[in-house]
This record gives sequence, C-alpha cells and structure tokens, in this order.
Amino acid sequence: MTKAKSPHIGANLALTLVAVELAVMFVGAILPTPLYPLFRQAFGFSGVTLTLIYAVYVLGNLVALLFFGRLADQIGRRNASLPAIAVGIAGALAFAFATGTPWLFVARALSGFCTGLAAGAATAWIAELYTGRAAGAAARIAAAANFFGCAAGPLLGGLLAQFAPAPLRLPFFVFLVLLVASAVGICFVPETVRQRVRLAEVALKPRIGIPPHIRLQFLSPAVAGFATFSLIGFYAALIPNLLADSLHQAAPLIAGIVVCALFTVAAVTILTTGRLASQTTMLTALALLPPAVWLLVGAQLARSLPLLLGAAALSGIAGGLGYRGSLEVVNRIAPADRRSETVSSYLIACFAGNSVPVIGIGLLSADLGPLTAHIIFAAVITALAGLAFWTGLKFAPKR
Repeated sequence: MTKAKSPHIGANLALTLVAVELAVMFVGAILPTPLYPLFRQAFGFSGVTLTLIYAVYVLGNLVALLFFGRLADQIGRRNASLPAIAVGIAGALAFAFATGTPWLFVARALSGFCTGLAAGAATAWIAELYTGRAAGAAARIAAAANFFGCAAGPLLGGLLAQFAPAPLRLPFFVFLVLLVASAVGICFVPETVRQRVRLAEVALKPRIGIPPHIRLQFLSPAVAGFATFSLIGFYAALIPNLLADSLHQAAPLIAGIVVCALFTVAAVTILTTGRLASQTTMLTALALLPPAVWLLVGAQLARSLPLLLGAAALSGIAGGLGYRGSLEVVNRIAPADRRSETVSSYLIACFAGNSVPVIGIGLLSADLGPLTAHIIFAAVITALAGLAFWTGLKFAPKR
C-alpha cells in the first residue's frame, strides 16, 4: 500500500476542476448526436447499423464499469481518471479521421469505455471533495455536471456542423482540446483515496458491487436510473432521425438545439430543486416520466415541433429529478470504502437504460415502423416507472 500525495489547491477549485472534467467526458458522449445524419450520408449505412453503433457504445460502458468499476477505489481517483481521458482522446481521433463505418464502431466503443471509466471515478471524487453541509449537494453537482456536458455536446456539434467547415472533423478537434485541458486541470486536484494498492495488486475480476445489506434499497434508484436514461437515450440517439423523417427538420442545428434543451432543463432542474429530499425527488421524477414519454409520441403523431420541444422540456425535468434523486439515494446508502464500486453499479443501470432500449427501438422500427416502436417504448417506460415507484415506497432507506 502507498500513501497518496495531494497537491495543495482550494477545495472549491478542486471540486470545480473535477466537475468540469466530468462534464467534458459527457460532451464527447453526446457530441455525435446531430452528426449521425451526416455520417449516414457520407458512409451510406442504414438505420439498423446506427442502432448497432449505439450498441457498441453501451458495450464500452459495460466493459469499463464491470471490469474497472472499482479501479478508482484501489489506485486513486486521479490515476483512474487520466487513463479514461487518454481513451477519450483516442476515440475523438477515431471519429475525426473516420473514413468508413467501421471507424464509427471503434470510436463509439472507445467513447463508451472512457465515459464509463471516468463517470464512476469522478462522481465518487466529487462526493469526497465536497466540504459543505448541504445534504445531497455533491450528488447534485455531479448530476448537473453530467447534464451540462450532455447539453453542450449536441449544441457544439450542431453549430459546427451547420456553420463551420469540415463538419465531421472540427467538432472532434475542439473536443480534443477540452479533453487535454481537463487532464491538466485534474493533475492539481487532491487525491481522496489515502491508501492505494500497487498496479500489480489491482483486482479486475468482474462483479456487481452492491453490498448485500443495501440491495433492496438499491433496487428503486437503479430502476429509476434505467428508466430515466432510457428516455434520455432516445433523445440522444434517435431525435435527429425523428426530426428528419416525421417533422421534416433535417438541419443538424435543429437536432442539436432539441437535445441541448432537454439537458439544459435537466441541469437547471437539478440545481434549483435542492430543498427536495432525495427520495421525494426520485418519486416525483417517476411520476413525470409517463406523461413525458407519451407527449413525445403525441408530438410524432401531430408532426409538431412545438409539441416536441414541450416533450423535451418535460423530459428534461423528469430526467434531472430522476438522475439527481436516484444518485443521491445511492450516495447516501453506499459504504464509504465501496463508494466508487457501488456508484459504478448504479451507472451500469443508467448506461444500460441509455442504450439497450434504443437498440430495441431500432430493431423494432425496421420490422414494425418507427411509430409502433415508439409506442411500445412508451409503454415499457411507463411500466418501469411504476415498478420503480412501488419499490421506492416499499424499500425507502431511513433518513
């Protein structure tokens, strides 16, 4: 075991640098969203292929979280975060120099891996760096950083694709600059893991890190995270196609604005609802998820962009409350010595929700048509929200 050495910077600055790093990682996760139609035109792949590209992203997430979810608990937050950024740089370069569809599979796999590896480490780091007394504030900071990054990604991609040269390269070069800057920043952040194991002693055996005594309490936030990110994943992956096919709005900037609006509303919701208790916040989100997803179906039926923006706003409120509330519950029940592992297990549920239903929608759309697939999706989200609401009431953790 070796003791961690920590640079000396202010607590607020340290917290800000890690939050920015987390936000930057999620910029890259959503950056390609408004660019997918352009990639389809350039490389000529089908909607099913786009679904498979998204499947590779979740595969990268799950590999990172299953094999490396507890890495940050063992070698330290910084030592896990810097390799994640390096993988993100490799993914951005793969996107920027892509010459065909196979490059997109490689790029998305790397993007999924770096996001999964960085998210658990950074979320735990923020919880340990926070020195204030407000209950749940660390979870709100992490959740807001996540969503602000997700809001900036599609807006950045849409703006550059609409108005700048090299629309399939320039966004990723800008992202590279952000990654390098965030790597430099976290080098000055104090390490919060005081005792670290040597690399030769690192345990990488896959396991779901949910301590037995909190499993029933963990069930509701995990299902809530899955359902919340299922709706978010729909916007991140499929909104450009819905806009082009059903609403005849094919401009990358429009897709970027719609997705940005959802994540901005989510981030603002997180920051302005701090007085709501975590359990109440999560249950409120679960009550809002069904009307949000059915309003999205209504927008498609009516072919209405204003209705779609309204659905995005309501989905943003539900998403912000759902992620913040469920993450606060997980942070509250996680043992300190297994925090990163427990948070990573929660993030597995979130990332699976972010991608697996989207894959199902893509496959169903090919056989049944997009509208039928979206109706089935809305029914599944409604059922999951009901399940999470019931388990949240039955197994609520003690205050």
